[in-house]
Amino acid sequence: MNPLQRYLAHEIATDHVDGLMTRREALRRLSLLGLGSTAAVALLAACAKDQGQSPTAKSSARPETSVAPTQPPGMANALPTAPISWTSPGGQLRGAWAQAANPKGAVLVIHENRGLNDWVRSVAGRLAGAGYCALAIDLLSEQGGTAAFTDPAEATAALAAIAPEQFTHDMNAGVAELRLRAPGQQVAVVGFCFGGGLVWQLLAAGALGVSAAVPFYGPLPPNPDFAASKAAVLGIYGALDARVTGSQSAAKAALDRAGLINQLVVEPNADHAFFNETGPRYNAVAAADAWQRLLDWLDRYLARR
Repeated sequence: MNPLQRYLAHEIATDHVDGLMTRREALRRLSLLGLGSTAAVALLAACAKDQGQSPTAKSSARPETSVAPTQPPGMANALPTAPISWTSPGGQLRGAWAQAANPKGAVLVIHENRGLNDWVRSVAGRLAGAGYCALAIDLLSEQGGTAAFTDPAEATAALAAIAPEQFTHDMNAGVAELRLRAPGQQVAVVGFCFGGGLVWQLLAAGALGVSAAVPFYGPLPPNPDFAASKAAVLGIYGALDARVTGSQSAAKAALDRAGLINQLVVEPNADHAFFNETGPRYNAVAAADAWQRLLDWLDRYLARR
């Protein structure tokens, strides 16, 4: 397994241990990733042990979820998105495009491990409402697009089967398409969970044409080298997300070695995927703070004149 595949497998195991998924469903999803039954059972047991639970016990505890009394951050001014497609060196790519009225910059949005869904489209729309043209890319384009998968677990498995280098090619093609659709604008890349890990991967590959990058709770590649990148990086983590947040010191060291402007923020009382209001770990307070930090970062490093 490559690092992103291992991350996806551990994410499934963690969801089970946290009580968000039955053991049967966790084993089904791990099998879709290619894990045999023995390896899958061992992974669930190891994850339970890491979190101080009995390896054979099903967790019924669910993480606390902060319910927002109002709309998620940025939703009030969100603009509609439209489906688009474009030709890249690797083939036809798809995405959701949101045009800002008076753009201050442009943002490529990288989805979670379920592909391009309505929530990811909403993030693009929120960014457009805040003044940034946004393109949410579908990294399952070559597999027929996310819409071709009726089972989100199969979409995750399809993403796991894609070579990491293909993701880098597609993200670079997304950046190029943004520069065509928003000429003269500086470009940022924002990603969530699996997509946050891909933002780190893109930075390690040089992130050509990217002025700012914001990975939300994304897994760090092993031994990252960001020397070829020129982006200003804002990394956002959740304090309760030990599995991913534990890599922040390594991320900081790699960013500093590369001489990149950077800031790493750990939201208190927030878990993995705290920004996604459609999920069980949503934290409204942390999401609002992270959204404002994201906009401030974009205003600082994209909207310069």
